[in-house]
Amino acid sequence: MSDTIRDEEGTWDLVLKPHDKLLNLRLRELVRYRDLVWLFIKRDFTTVYTQTILGPLWFILNPLVSTIMYNFVFGNLAKIGTDGVPGLIFYYGGTMLWTYFTSCLNDGANVFSGNAGLFGKVYFPRLAVPVSRVFSNLITTAIQFLTLMVFFVYFLIRGAPIRPSWAALAFPLLLAWIAMLGMGIGMVISAVTTKYKDLKQLVGFGLSLAMYATPIVYPLSEAPRDFLWVFYVNPMSAPVELFRVWFYGAGSVPASMTIGSLVTTAVVFFLGLVLFNRNERTFVDMI
Repeated sequence: MSDTIRDEEGTWDLVLKPHDKLLNLRLRELVRYRDLVWLFIKRDFTTVYTQTILGPLWFILNPLVSTIMYNFVFGNLAKIGTDGVPGLIFYYGGTMLWTYFTSCLNDGANVFSGNAGLFGKVYFPRLAVPVSRVFSNLITTAIQFLTLMVFFVYFLIRGAPIRPSWAALAFPLLLAWIAMLGMGIGMVISAVTTKYKDLKQLVGFGLSLAMYATPIVYPLSEAPRDFLWVFYVNPMSAPVELFRVWFYGAGSVPASMTIGSLVTTAVVFFLGLVLFNRNERTFVDMI
C-alpha cells in the first residue's frame, strides 16, 4: 500500500505500508513499475541465448525436432490421423501452444523459489516477475509462430486441404487465454510448493501426463468417445483445438467445452492472484 505524504521538508514520492486485505491485489502498481517489467523481459529473453552458438535459433529448433519425432511416432508408426492437416504444421502448432502454456505455468510455479534472493532485498510488485515471464515467453512463441507461418504458406501454395478463417485474427486473444491459464495454475502451485517443496517433483511429471490428455499429438476427432469427458475437464483442450479450426479449418470444438475452459481459466487466474498475494507476505520465512 502506498500514499503520498507531505512533511516539513518536502514531499515523499512513495511511502510503503503493509497490506492486510486478501483481495487487495494492487494491480495498479504494475503500471507504475512498467519500466521494471520491461527490464525483466529483456533480461529473461537475452539470458536464454547468451553464450550459445545458435542463439535464438534454439527457439525454432526445439519445437521443430519435437514435431519431427511426433510425426514419425504418431503419424507414421501409430497411424493417428490429423484431420487432413499436413503433419508438420499440425504437430508444430500444437507443440508451440503447449510449450507456451507450460512455460507460463513453470515460471509462475517457481516465482518465489527462483527469486527469493531478489525479493528479500528490495521492494517492487512481486507480480511483475511472473507477468514479465509471460511476455518473455510470448516473444519466443511469436518467433515460433512466424516459423509456422512459413510452413503454412508453403503447404497452402502446394494445395494442401487447409482453410484458414477470419477468426484466426483473434489469435492474440487465444494466447492471452493460454497465458492466463498457465500463469494462474502456476501461481496456485507456487503457493503450495513454497511450503511443501517436495511437491515440485510432481509438477514436471504431471505436465508430461497432461500433454497426452490434451489434443496436441492427435486431433479431438481421434479421441475415444468414452473418454471425451477428459477433454472437457482439461481447460487446454479448447484453445488448442480452436487454433486448428481457425487456421487449418479442421476439427470442431463444442461450445460447452469452450465456455467451460473460459470459466475455468477465469476462476483459476483469480484464485492464483489471491494466493499469490497472500503468499508473498510470508514466503521469506518459509524459503
